[in-house]
Amino acid sequence: MRCACWLILLCCCIPVGTACAEDDSETHWAFRRPKRPEPPARDSLKHGSRVRNPIDQFVLKKLQEAELEPAPEAERRALVRRAYFDLLGLPPTPEQVQSFVDDDSPDAWNKLIDTLLASKHYGERWGRHWLDVARYADSGGYETDIYYRNAWRYRDYVVKSFNDDKPYHTFLQEQIAGDEIWPDNLDLDPRRVYIVSDEKRRHLEARIATGFYALGPRVHESGLDAKRLNYETMTDWVDTTASAFMGLTLACARCHEHKFDPFTQEDYFSLQAIFASAKEVEIPLWTSMEEADWRQNYPKILAVQAARTAYRQFAAKTGGKKLTPEQDAERRRLLEAIAQAVLNLPEKAAGQGPVDYDGLMHIPVANVLGRRHPALIKPVYLLDRGELSQPREQQYPALPETLAESTGVSSKLSRPFGSRKEFAKWLARPDHPLTARVIVNRVWQWHFGRGIVETSNDFGIMGTPPSHPELLDWLAIRFTADGWSIKELHRLIMNSATYRQSSRFGTERHLTVDPDNELLWRMNRRRLEAEALWDAVHATASTINLAMGGPPVVPPLAGDEIAALRDKWHWVVTADPAQHTRRGIYIIVRRNFKFPMFEVFDTPLTSASCPKRDVTTVAPQALWGLNNQLVFRQAIHLAARAVRDAGEDPAAQITRAWSIVLGRPPTAEEQTSALKLLAELEQSSGEPIKELPKSLQEVPPARAAALSKFCLTLFNLSEFAFID
Repeated sequence: MRCACWLILLCCCIPVGTACAEDDSETHWAFRRPKRPEPPARDSLKHGSRVRNPIDQFVLKKLQEAELEPAPEAERRALVRRAYFDLLGLPPTPEQVQSFVDDDSPDAWNKLIDTLLASKHYGERWGRHWLDVARYADSGGYETDIYYRNAWRYRDYVVKSFNDDKPYHTFLQEQIAGDEIWPDNLDLDPRRVYIVSDEKRRHLEARIATGFYALGPRVHESGLDAKRLNYETMTDWVDTTASAFMGLTLACARCHEHKFDPFTQEDYFSLQAIFASAKEVEIPLWTSMEEADWRQNYPKILAVQAARTAYRQFAAKTGGKKLTPEQDAERRRLLEAIAQAVLNLPEKAAGQGPVDYDGLMHIPVANVLGRRHPALIKPVYLLDRGELSQPREQQYPALPETLAESTGVSSKLSRPFGSRKEFAKWLARPDHPLTARVIVNRVWQWHFGRGIVETSNDFGIMGTPPSHPELLDWLAIRFTADGWSIKELHRLIMNSATYRQSSRFGTERHLTVDPDNELLWRMNRRRLEAEALWDAVHATASTINLAMGGPPVVPPLAGDEIAALRDKWHWVVTADPAQHTRRGIYIIVRRNFKFPMFEVFDTPLTSASCPKRDVTTVAPQALWGLNNQLVFRQAIHLAARAVRDAGEDPAAQITRAWSIVLGRPPTAEEQTSALKLLAELEQSSGEPIKELPKSLQEVPPARAAALSKFCLTLFNLSEFAFID
């Protein structure tokens, strides 16, 4: 079963007849179409002068009713750092911080937001959020953790979609039914066979979007039982679709009627029937002419392989022996044969980035959804207790009855083809009770650390009620009116006084009346996620590689980190060292073996959609920051940057390093303590550090070691890992 264990136990203890007992007189709020509420009048609010947009009117009204004062506005250095991490997941440079602090124009904040939203790195930050929801991984998990060599194409699609500000309802439709809504038959036109038009690129992008369904968890051994594999796949597809796009726990209706929400087993298996005509397929990413070119040149690939084989045989025959002149000539000839067998192939796949080829290469492909032949469409049955061996009535494509009624449409859909298209278009309706509410709530959560509905994957009766229901509906309706634009939603939220509040505020009354800050009387202080922390360490050290896209990166691990991995060949380190400092979003995501640093800092399980990451405080986090050689190496580079920027003066070096890491200069007291610590570290520096960057080589070894350890201390400050 896919339900959370606690929910399974709870469900099994409650009679079916109590499903909607508390809701018989009125439909649950989340299943009713949102209606636009009027924001509270500004002149009715005690702090009406603070209102910057309607968001503040709703929030201040709630605070006024609770007799709670709102926090003052955060100081400008905290605001600019907050904005950079929120929108880019990267720290601002000291110069970027100072530029905003010195800009006293009335539109300084708006200019900053627009600049950040225009950055190509925005899509990486917000794409990473969505990948949690989409349960993204590069492998299948379970015993053998099979590898998905094309999953990254979906990841890059997500990043590009956020950068393009693709309307969310289009983003949704592409992932669910891109192949049915935008079928690509342009190859039938002989004039276009080798032309990659903008239209064709859009169609290909929509096909790659359906890779959403090609990267779920998979039991290797299920390949022995086609019926079982199909059922597991359909279960993952329906459960993830319901969680990600609808904010529903429909998985709880697989084995019995949903114990709390008005969903039946018929609803559940009718959704499975929507996907019955779909199957995972591989599609080539080249045009027909590019593929023909590849086939023409394939003998050269064979030549490379033959030359390598011949060289290996030669090396085995002569291994460890001094070569005769004839043998040395043979060795050179074989090496030259390998070098001359150059591949004359297209460098780009249609709509994709450059593709690297090694050995007996494959045509670049993407794993997407396609259609089954009508004769091969498997019927979907309602299963007694969800058991595959106990089929009952056959089910046909249909929408959940309650939600169909709320939108005024019939629940029945076309069959056998076209039902995914109808389903996606129904979800994309502006009056759908869930779609806009769910994504608006997610964006709010990713800005504030907590959604208006805290249970962002469960808008049902057992989910947490919204803290500001009128605000949620107002945002949802405004969102659709703005063309489903995520970037406009960012502007709206970040331009509110609510977003700009200080996090360093609170009285005894605040902590007594609303200890969890549900009413938003201050900004929530949030810890950086694992990937953002990785990025921040490398960005401040000036070692980060900001290249975008492509296959996942596999960084090297320490011996104790890789010891837990049974099959070491599952972690083949990327050959190019420059790739090892790519952004965290590009590091491989294996379901059975997480990147150790990410696991320590709470990356989610990827077996199901993750609505919100856990945030723990455990000893291994401190141990990683203090003892991991990777972090210390970055501290050395940070020290080198401080010397390069600030010169030989220790006080200036401290100020520069402090400003780089924390976005502010040290106070007088902090500067005094830092100078004292630096002197103590210099006196007890121990052995000099090997392989120093150039600027540190010009500093006395003891001073270089002390400054590096001081920079490591900065990395371990809570202020570095948290956003105020």
